[in-house]
Amino acid sequence: MTERNLWLRAGWFLAAMLLVTLLGAWLLFGRGRSPIQTDLLAMLPATERNPLAEIAAQRLAHANGDRVILLVHNADDDHAKAAARELGRMLGKNNVFASVTAELPPFDLQQLVAPYLAHRFMLLTDADRRALAQPGYNPQQALAQRINEPFVTGVGTRLQDDPFGWLQHWLDQQPWSRSPLVPEDNLLTVHRDDGSYVMVTATLKGSSYDDVVQRRALDALAQAEQAIEHDEPGTQVLRTGALFYAASARGGAERDVHRVGLISTLGIALLLLAVFRSPGPLLLAFLSTALGIVAATAISVLVFGQIYLLTLVFGAALLGEAVDYSIQYLTARANAGQVWEPRKGLRQVRPALLLALGTSLLGYALLGLVPFSALRQMACFAMTGMAVACLSVFCLLPALLQRPAKPLSTLSVRSALALQSAFSRVTSGRRGWALAIVALLLAIPGWRQLRHDDDVHLLISPPATLVTQEARIRDITGLGNSTQFYLVQGANEEQVLEREEALEQRLQSMVDTGTLQGWLGLAGMVPSLQRQRADHALLAPLFAQPDRMRQWLSTGGFRDADITRFVEAWPGTPLTLQAWLQTSLAAPFHYLWMGDDTRYGAASLVVPQGDASSAQLAQAAVHLPGVSLVDKAAGVSDLFGRYRRYASVWLLAALLLIVPVFAWRYGLRQVPRVLAPPVWGMGLTLALLGYLHHPLTLFHWMALMLVLGVGANYAVFLREGEPHITHRPGAMYASVLLSAITALLSFGLLAWSSMPALRDFGLTLLLGIGFTALLVPISVAPRTRSP
Repeated sequence: MTERNLWLRAGWFLAAMLLVTLLGAWLLFGRGRSPIQTDLLAMLPATERNPLAEIAAQRLAHANGDRVILLVHNADDDHAKAAARELGRMLGKNNVFASVTAELPPFDLQQLVAPYLAHRFMLLTDADRRALAQPGYNPQQALAQRINEPFVTGVGTRLQDDPFGWLQHWLDQQPWSRSPLVPEDNLLTVHRDDGSYVMVTATLKGSSYDDVVQRRALDALAQAEQAIEHDEPGTQVLRTGALFYAASARGGAERDVHRVGLISTLGIALLLLAVFRSPGPLLLAFLSTALGIVAATAISVLVFGQIYLLTLVFGAALLGEAVDYSIQYLTARANAGQVWEPRKGLRQVRPALLLALGTSLLGYALLGLVPFSALRQMACFAMTGMAVACLSVFCLLPALLQRPAKPLSTLSVRSALALQSAFSRVTSGRRGWALAIVALLLAIPGWRQLRHDDDVHLLISPPATLVTQEARIRDITGLGNSTQFYLVQGANEEQVLEREEALEQRLQSMVDTGTLQGWLGLAGMVPSLQRQRADHALLAPLFAQPDRMRQWLSTGGFRDADITRFVEAWPGTPLTLQAWLQTSLAAPFHYLWMGDDTRYGAASLVVPQGDASSAQLAQAAVHLPGVSLVDKAAGVSDLFGRYRRYASVWLLAALLLIVPVFAWRYGLRQVPRVLAPPVWGMGLTLALLGYLHHPLTLFHWMALMLVLGVGANYAVFLREGEPHITHRPGAMYASVLLSAITALLSFGLLAWSSMPALRDFGLTLLLGIGFTALLVPISVAPRTRSP
């Protein structure tokens, strides 16, 4: 290949990369919205066999996703209310919020009663139902008890509309009646021993996961909180909502990207300068790697439409592996001295680079088989980045590296040779077998201490302050946890409500025993027609003789007009779900009704409230037709566990796929020697994790697959390069150590990531690559010559 052809190929490659860069810039910045996905739920795989359950899980997760809940606290009631009003006023002026609710519009509590009056004879509580079913039920006693009840301060029926209290009892069990939040001075307030809490809610005009919306909303909240804390001393604002978790995740990821990127870049730069003794190789190595990362970013966004925080941090760490290809070419140039010829150097490193790229792509391809979108995106990112980085060595570097270079620094070569020779002596012959047996005996106790933890919550690590505030808000307001819910399905809405009622009977028994705090479901607000007819039948004997009813009411002191109005209201009409959904009272609960779809039938959600375990909640649904517990977190944890168990099989499959490739290249008898470093590296890593009592997750096993690929690369680099540097032994191992250290500077830094999943990933790679790099001399015959 002539020099002209080298430049022509480099030009075509740079032109193609320019187009990819422009595509990436447009995808990232040119579409008016950021493709960076901070919604951690979006990363989670589908876990439900029932597609409607998966839809319901996403719907419930995002029902309040763009809502912010603020609780204003002050020891003084007046100060708390004044601060809440001011907070609502200040937030309401900012157009980042679609709506802000602090003060409620003045309304008569009777507005909550009016929609039910026409249906009052169809709505009974369990207690009234049992009492009416008793043979000795005394309506006059019930009437006297109702007349003598203390004045109702909440949602109460008028005595003349509900003389026996049946509707009042039913309303007392509704969610708005059970809530600790009560309207005072047009503010939703809770009184505690430490003062008053006033709730303010705001809905964002946009997504909680949009970085622009996040920054504007957080700035507005910070300014408003600072103002009210100054004007109303002693005021504290508790906050919760997806906005704060998303912003925290984004901030943590940005810190990780900056830390990993900056430290690894500086570390790799200093290493390359020290080893190659020239800034030229440093710039070319970073150019090759940068092209790989730019292409990986563009292709990932193009394929997936977005890029996850997990992928961004992982991409920053990819720098240490992608630079390996250019390091090998630069090493070949440095070792050639004055006889350097770019085309000959390319032919020299081509087998090693192709073998290394193949093993890396194999490891990442197996990572991409996991039905977890974040891991698939990481695999796509890595495969694209590695392929482009390798391709840049073939297409770009030969044209840019025409002149000879200084040899590798003497210190690095001598140090590498000393380490290689010492290790070769220790591991050769009987001493090697004895050392292997000792290592095995030391590893076995560590392996025996290994345990697993597949909890999906290990994927993220929200700040303790946010978790604490959310728990306090839940405790004060009575808002339940919506991560678990029941999906109730039926042929039509009537069957759904009937099945909800069967479930509610079991949930009520859990409430009675203190296992569950409560639940939220439609059947509690709109009973099935079957139940309404049964309740109506229980009241029918009391209205069978209107004169007797008139006499009871007259004796109780009711006016004739009120008596006539009440008696003539009988028999009333049933309450239908569709009619109830049209009322303003139903607006906060619309998300509980999944609709009546011809594909899936009718369905609704029942949300348990409290801290009952998944096993206890699941037991409540046993043998109930159409009722299933959906626990997204538990489902993803089970999926992680299942694929973690499969991971050892995948690891073995990857190892078996590498064997024939190495057998073709080196001969079958040499395969154990070549594969010994990564295999022993993985084994020692697992042993040390066991000694550290570090529970294994899916991400540990995914990292071990990469240890296999990277370790095999190091063995290939050493075996392929040794025959070409017989004049300078130790130089090839120096380049392998250089590659390993760059990988440790990038991937190893993930061990200090703010994201637990990446910490597991980074720690495993830190240990695995470290052990493998030290063990790589096993892959070649012992060398004792000195430079």
